[in-house]
Amino acid sequence: MSSSLGGSREGHLALAEVDAPPVAWGELSLQDLRLYRKRLSEEEEKISYWRRLVHARIDVLEAESHHERPLTLEELIRVLGDTGTGRTRTALVNVRAAEDLPELPVLADMWVTEIDPNDHAAVTAAVGRLRSAESQLTDYRRALHGRLDEATAELIVRYQQHPVAALTAFATPHTGTSRGGGSA
Repeated sequence: MSSSLGGSREGHLALAEVDAPPVAWGELSLQDLRLYRKRLSEEEEKISYWRRLVHARIDVLEAESHHERPLTLEELIRVLGDTGTGRTRTALVNVRAAEDLPELPVLADMWVTEIDPNDHAAVTAAVGRLRSAESQLTDYRRALHGRLDEATAELIVRYQQHPVAALTAFATPHTGTSRGGGSA
């Protein structure tokens, strides 16, 4: 997985690009197909993690802009726990700190804590940049899901044609993701 999302245009995220699926799925061995799907799933986990961070930063910036003082711990907990859909955020279960996350230079200001919450122009600009980044992450994640669906469909076809092949997935320890996207 290489290159960047949408090229290296100024202001766009430098994300790993998802390997293109093979021209013919038959080019991949079953093991290579599983590995391809696993890499897609791991990339999707990373992008989902970044999206959650972006959403949390937007929520904090917006909440701070409605107060003339720093948020209290209770307010911060409420802001970070509320998704606006009635569901609370859940932590990413499968984080491996040793692995690099995608490079996101556009989000350098995500970590800036010195934005004056009363400077509505600065807050609006920061939130706008974060929403743009979130949109790019969402588009990239959508592409990942499409490729995951294609790889999964191919695995299903192969398993239907050769049911015993499905059992070989259990021959090696499970090292994939915790959300069902591991080595299929």
